[in-house]
Amino acid sequence: MATTPRQTYFQNVSQTIIKNLEKRQMEGYYCATSYEAVEKVLSLIPEGSSISWGGSVTLSETGILDALKEKEYELIDRATATTKEERKALYSRVVGCDYFLMSTNAITLDGELVNIDNSGTRVAFLCFGPENVIVVAGMNKIVPDETSGVKRVQNVASPPNTVRLNRKTPCAITGRCGDCLTPETICGQKVVTRYSATPGRIKVILVGEELGF
Repeated sequence: MATTPRQTYFQNVSQTIIKNLEKRQMEGYYCATSYEAVEKVLSLIPEGSSISWGGSVTLSETGILDALKEKEYELIDRATATTKEERKALYSRVVGCDYFLMSTNAITLDGELVNIDNSGTRVAFLCFGPENVIVVAGMNKIVPDETSGVKRVQNVASPPNTVRLNRKTPCAITGRCGDCLTPETICGQKVVTRYSATPGRIKVILVGEELGF
């Protein structure tokens, strides 16, 4: 089957981003499909590893979470904690796990990861803790620069996410960021990852599909 112009574009752009990730001490990979992305993730994680993940539509859409459950891994699912005491115990395990999986709200052509989080329980583990972080992102998350990344999160990613989470925010109604300061907001933390202090700790898998928000 012939490669489409869009597929060729994705491949070309991904190579630019991967080179720029390298200078930031992050590893980058490109997978044309979700199936290839699942295989890549599994190849990076030895069986027996402890794994947790942040809330992510992308991880669900690709089938990565389902694939992990079929292997011999120690899975630490944050959603299983129902009390304050359980959450405290569970998060103490997440911070020391072998692999933490997540997506990113945006990634710049220069290789920076742009994320906006509510309480910080996702981005906290990107910044510190787990020995390895694997970021899976569709090519729809690509933006020219950091400023464009923040705007993408506020006006493209957050509105449907607030609907998904049943949050009563202005963007859930209008589709446009209202810069709200209420308990309903999901935009409490802005984090730009521009460099990994530990070489290779952060691994970014770019997927040639539209995934997540």
